[in-house]
Amino acid sequence: MKKIEALIRHVTIDTVREALTTVGVKGMTLTEVRGFGRQKGHTEIFRGSEYAVNFVPKIKLEVVVSDDELDAVVAEIVRTARTGQVGDGKVFVSELTEVIRIRTGQRGDDAV
Repeated sequence: MKKIEALIRHVTIDTVREALTTVGVKGMTLTEVRGFGRQKGHTEIFRGSEYAVNFVPKIKLEVVVSDDELDAVVAEIVRTARTGQVGDGKVFVSELTEVIRIRTGQRGDDAV
């Protein structure tokens, strides 16, 4: 099993969610996060004053999939989250050693 963590723009989350449900993803977790990468934030003007936004708001999407679903899910995230602009985000894939469904005690792929 793999855990996919994607940091994406707020404006793309609905498109990404719809695409993932069409490829069979049954659940996901979204968290509003802030951070910066190569773009190192930006400046904005508020009430006539310019100020720096050092941490850019993003959505962190977390999905757990079986090994055979990994390529399709990552491809859909990248395809639907890409705008071609700096700051589109990143996708991280990690190995999961165990998943347990608390309600039933199921383990592994059955728990996903």
